[in-house]
Amino acid sequence: MENLRVFQKFGNKSKNQKIVQTNRAVIYTRVSTKEQAMNNASLETQKTYCEDYAHKNGLQVISYFGGTYESAKRDDRIEFQKMLRYVKNKNNKISFILVYAYDRFSRTGGSSIGLSEELKTKGINILSVSQPIDFSNDISSIVCENLFHMNSHISNMNSRNKIITGMKSKLSKGYWINTLPFGYTNLNPGKGKAPNIVINEDGKLLKLAFQWKLHKDMTYREIAERLQRKGLKIRSKKLSDYFRNPFYCGVIVHNLLDEPILGKHEPLISRREFAKINDLLYQNGKKYTKDDENLPLKQFITAVSCGTKYTGYLVKRKNLYYYKNNRIGSKENRSAKVMHQKFEEVLRQIQIKDKKYIAPMKEIMKYVFIKEHEEQLKEYDIQQKKSKEIEKKLEVLEERFVFREITDEQFHKFEAKLKQELNTIQVYNTKNTFNLSNLEKSINLALQLSCNLQELWNLGDLETKKAVQHMVFPEGILFDYENDCYRTQRINSLFGIIPSLSNNFDKNKNGITPKNKELSRLVLKVGIEPTRPKSLDFESSASTNSAT
Repeated sequence: MENLRVFQKFGNKSKNQKIVQTNRAVIYTRVSTKEQAMNNASLETQKTYCEDYAHKNGLQVISYFGGTYESAKRDDRIEFQKMLRYVKNKNNKISFILVYAYDRFSRTGGSSIGLSEELKTKGINILSVSQPIDFSNDISSIVCENLFHMNSHISNMNSRNKIITGMKSKLSKGYWINTLPFGYTNLNPGKGKAPNIVINEDGKLLKLAFQWKLHKDMTYREIAERLQRKGLKIRSKKLSDYFRNPFYCGVIVHNLLDEPILGKHEPLISRREFAKINDLLYQNGKKYTKDDENLPLKQFITAVSCGTKYTGYLVKRKNLYYYKNNRIGSKENRSAKVMHQKFEEVLRQIQIKDKKYIAPMKEIMKYVFIKEHEEQLKEYDIQQKKSKEIEKKLEVLEERFVFREITDEQFHKFEAKLKQELNTIQVYNTKNTFNLSNLEKSINLALQLSCNLQELWNLGDLETKKAVQHMVFPEGILFDYENDCYRTQRINSLFGIIPSLSNNFDKNKNGITPKNKELSRLVLKVGIEPTRPKSLDFESSASTNSAT
């Protein structure tokens, strides 16, 4: 037969670099506070579990990172960034990052999901030793891992909300909760105590600065020099901040409060004097860029017409935000308000219509995913039986050795062989086990989120919005400008089957959960294929209220 390989050089070469999987790994451990790092053994426990996992799974630990306290609310942590730079270095050939749990890696929700996807493109997987995931199935592993990242972020938000509630309560009573402004001292410090905030000696001198500005309109430098002669050294630039801080006139203004309130501390000057001083000051309003908060879908939307990402901008004259196709010459512009309303409508269509559907949906989703892994489960059972047979042979071998029925040489020879076979099976089971308990947790979390997806996105901060977006639409969402509607080529399989199931349950007026023998019929009816991308188009009109 003629050798056709000589023609291979004329073909287009793949731009994607081949990823070589290795057994090389790093371990990352962390706790949130200095007290945790000093007073408990959590860091050592995390390290031990990760090392045991590496040993059982034949992974070679190349380096260790973390081992200290770093809050996971942000990803700019020193040890965390040091670890990322190391694993991304091709020369180190790292394929795995071992953590005790996904919340040890990050709690940033959308950002952590995006970072995980970036690492996967480089052939690096994040492995949680306490939350094992089946990486042999790409879709299932992405779904489960993203759910764990999302759950960590929501858990962090819940803790944050409890703290904020306590802070709001204290503020509403007139007590300052942050570091006291210069010139004040708390005479009754301590958790749970009512603060007694008074003016200290520095504050009495600072009071003179307010008077000099009010009655003589002295410059900052003149005031700073005069204060220094009295023994108080203050940088002239700091005086501008002090003169603009309403705390000094007895008023508390805080971003956790809806409106200013009177504080219970002694004011340095009167409110009228404070207002007069600020009338003298040149008003330089601080400009804060809020584009990200007002354009959460930026770079998440892709134009159907050309495949270009949507960006955004602010029309200052109207004080309104818009999304636009970033392609040069494109005239695709759309109001951010309208785009957000349409996106919320998309989320509403994916939401569970009634909480009474949660129980039957859970049963069906579990049934479908188990069906998908039927062969894997059978293979696991076979390997378990082999494992028990080998363990029994080892017991018999030891018994014969004790009664001197075999020599030392024979014992060690067969013991090594049997233990090698047993280790091979255990490594296989660890890597390929389809974890039913984790599946159930993932489904429960997905159904819980599906009850209020639209509200979670609408009321959430930027990180929450991004997390919801990436959870439901891992590859982003398309916008058809001509037909004025969203489309998606890929939707998270756990969320993608909800509209179909909801519609079928709506038709079932009795509201009866299907029997097991009826599940496969229902699955075929709604077309559930959890390992394949789901494709949905969303009508532009909210009145349709359904995915087409």
